[in-house]
Amino acid sequence: MNPAPQISPRFTRYSEAELPTEYGIFKVVVYREAETGAEHCAMVKGDIRGAHDVLTRVHSECLTGEVFHSLKCDCREQLDMGFRRIAERGVGVVLYLRQEGRGIGLGNKIHAYDLQSRGADTVDANTMLGFEPDLRSYGIATKMLDDLGVASVVLMTNNPAKVDALVDDGVKVTRRENHHAPPNENNRHYLETKRARMGHHLDHLEDDGRHDLVELDAE
Repeated sequence: MNPAPQISPRFTRYSEAELPTEYGIFKVVVYREAETGAEHCAMVKGDIRGAHDVLTRVHSECLTGEVFHSLKCDCREQLDMGFRRIAERGVGVVLYLRQEGRGIGLGNKIHAYDLQSRGADTVDANTMLGFEPDLRSYGIATKMLDDLGVASVVLMTNNPAKVDALVDDGVKVTRRENHHAPPNENNRHYLETKRARMGHHLDHLEDDGRHDLVELDAE
């Protein structure tokens, strides 16, 4: 096995292989953080090196939604939608980041769920536990995109803070595309809170729109 190429002193491109999925063949590239041992994945479809306007989903891990099929969030639907849209386009990348519970970890996320069952919303539950509403950062995603040679991205997200963080870190985001999954009776309040208190673009809660394009102002 060849030594893993080091991207930075604390970040390594560790391994890669082709992976057959329900959405066709992707190349999975694993990146490892030296300090924490956390492993993040890039799921790459087609040739993205040097490519512009690469359809991109920066997605944070959600064990409860993606593995246990929880109905409290829309994470699984958003992940599946990202893969499906990239497969339809033929070129794109999903960056899967190990940031469970918007960065507070699985155990604390379940504590937050317990508080939500007693009436707290998703923002208040985090703050009651002593955390910011969203602890995530996206420097790792920037390093991954740089290593993969992506020139610019079309970002599938409803989260304006994610766009701002990537742009501030030097990623060229050509435009944002809404990434709306249909709400259900268990997650509607959660989504409404993200729209009202975290500024997420979730107008589909009224009109059920899906993939509207939003051009970003030129920097």
